[in-house]
Amino acid sequence: MKTPEEFLEENNFTVAEKIDRQAMIATFLSEMEKGLKGEPSSLRMIPTYVGVNGKIPQGAKAAVLDAGGTHFRSAVVSIPPTIEDKQNQPMPGAKSDVTEDEFYGAFAEELKRVAPKATVKKYGWCFSYNCDATPELDAKLNCWTKGIRAPMIVGQYVGKELLKRLGGGEIAIVNDTVATLLAAKATEGDKTYSSYLGFILGTGTNTAYVEKNRNIVKLQGLDPSGSMIINAESGSFDKLAQSNFDKAMDQKTQDPGHNPLEKMIAGGYLGGVGLELYKAAAKAGLFSAKAASAIGGLGALETMDFDNFCAAFKKEGRDNPLDAIFADPDDAKMARRLGIPVFERAAVLTAIHLAAFCIKSGEGADDSAPIAINADGSTYYKTRAIPFADTIKKELDDMLVQRRNIHYCITPQVDDAPMVGAAIAAML
Repeated sequence: MKTPEEFLEENNFTVAEKIDRQAMIATFLSEMEKGLKGEPSSLRMIPTYVGVNGKIPQGAKAAVLDAGGTHFRSAVVSIPPTIEDKQNQPMPGAKSDVTEDEFYGAFAEELKRVAPKATVKKYGWCFSYNCDATPELDAKLNCWTKGIRAPMIVGQYVGKELLKRLGGGEIAIVNDTVATLLAAKATEGDKTYSSYLGFILGTGTNTAYVEKNRNIVKLQGLDPSGSMIINAESGSFDKLAQSNFDKAMDQKTQDPGHNPLEKMIAGGYLGGVGLELYKAAAKAGLFSAKAASAIGGLGALETMDFDNFCAAFKKEGRDNPLDAIFADPDDAKMARRLGIPVFERAAVLTAIHLAAFCIKSGEGADDSAPIAINADGSTYYKTRAIPFADTIKKELDDMLVQRRNIHYCITPQVDDAPMVGAAIAAML
């Protein structure tokens, strides 16, 4: 019988220790350069026109909206991060069709509720749907996700339309990754950061970083001495060696062929990779006949169950199908030896692309002014199969500090990072 390692290798699965970190960083940097030049690239490298310079006025309060799923939130946010008068309600169009006035009216009513307590003139709005940013910090909606039923909003500049319902005003719109980056400024205190990264790794993934204007070749007329945040859409990076399991999982998604990196590191997909791996292993005879039959009949596998099983963790009140399928100790041992490499690979790929963004920023030369990385998302913080965040930090220490003398720090986790970041966008 094949060893787990032999089985993975013959199915083109590159285990963590065999990933060429330096070659992958170089490829990532090349794709970033192409995206900034407007050349064909798997990375969109979207200019946001949002800067990070300036001091946040301590104690200032901003009226903030946060929309990006099936609910939206409103609150008054001050720095150091304090959230007041927060309310959570269904996103307009999440449950039924809405008119244009109903859509913007819901947000306008909430801003009217919280604005009297704000001291900052400009509103902040974290709007995390597929949009193009404008120099005025507005957002043009390209398409809806999450099943929102408000088709007339597509193609509109949502900030401009909302302000019409408010009778005027100013607004700064950012997406969740840009807001996560900005939220890192809330952790500075007496520290000095030379640059910032915002990184989300939950159901999906994305990264934002600060780029010098002179390197954003596809935009004309920028002040060459300035800088702005770039929304990389990093989950779409496609210069990766995919295993047979990745390819099989990908064909069962709603967007086959898209977002290869996201599908190798994010929580929305790791369970699917694990299921394809286990089914292939069953056919190859790596499990008992009983386990092989059971795994062959499993229609889906949640990442939480895959992770908990590999960690030998039983979540109270949740039955894990893998515990029953691999009830035999030998089957369980084999399944964990096969499954844990999926999480190890995800951690290394995560570290590689974070390292690439740190390198591209051109900052971090002085250890007294490191690059601040603000990470958000359940996969980053809650993965149990391996010490996920610690593994990423160990990899980054090697790739950045030891090899390149680039200094970074992972900031303390910022609660309500999208709202905090939106407030900072309004304040700066």
